[in-house]
Amino acid sequence: MPELLARAPSELDAAFWKGLRKKETPYAMQVREEAAAAWRIFMGTYKGATDLVTKHVWPVPAFHATQYLAPRGISPNMVTLVGAICTVLAFWLFWRGYYWPGIIAAWAMTFLDTVDGKLARTTLTSSKWGDVFDHGIDLLHPPFWYAAWAIGLGAVGLALSEQMFWWTLAAILAGYVLQRIIEGISIAKLGLEIHIWRPIDTFFRQITARRNPNLILLTLSLLVGRPDWGLIAVAAWTVVCLVLHGIQLLQAFAASRAGPLVSWMAKR
Repeated sequence: MPELLARAPSELDAAFWKGLRKKETPYAMQVREEAAAAWRIFMGTYKGATDLVTKHVWPVPAFHATQYLAPRGISPNMVTLVGAICTVLAFWLFWRGYYWPGIIAAWAMTFLDTVDGKLARTTLTSSKWGDVFDHGIDLLHPPFWYAAWAIGLGAVGLALSEQMFWWTLAAILAGYVLQRIIEGISIAKLGLEIHIWRPIDTFFRQITARRNPNLILLTLSLLVGRPDWGLIAVAAWTVVCLVLHGIQLLQAFAASRAGPLVSWMAKR
């Protein structure tokens, strides 16, 4: 038997997992505690470029939820279905101006959106239908939440003027769609997701105007009793992020003239 050489993780090349948008260091570990091994495997299923809530807040509770659900035969699609119910419930509550119950339902949905994917990866039970079901909900529901939030303002005496109402929704919806288009152009024309090109792009993904960062703004607005400010803040942040995404794309096209773009995570 050939002699095995001891190597520390820092002496090994970190592998770039394009599907999970992350670097992953090869490792071998002696299992002394089952929980430690389970945690390491669980964290290996996390995407490297994602929003700050998914990256920093949900991992521990999602780990425990996954550990509880997996041995009980709960499938990822069942979790997604409950998340879909929370999505519709949040929409209805926002529409009626019941913002606190609605924001709780919304955060519950985002948590379950983390759990279903991790449950699928850790139990090797992912399916094409589950992927379409999960990502379809993720893609479609945010604009409906914002529209319902805007309508619900009238029920709490904070209705926006007609002009402000339409400008705010137009900024949010157009910004949301155009940012998605920019991301699609990057993949189609440059062969790389814009959020994993440079370290600053990966950091920007944590706070860019997507569902979870926007929910933080809406939640903060409830804490000060001004849900109207929250919606306006989401609109303003969406416009800022749209401009920054446009700059990112132009920089990426300029850099691609020197050769194909490579993620910073794929470089040594």
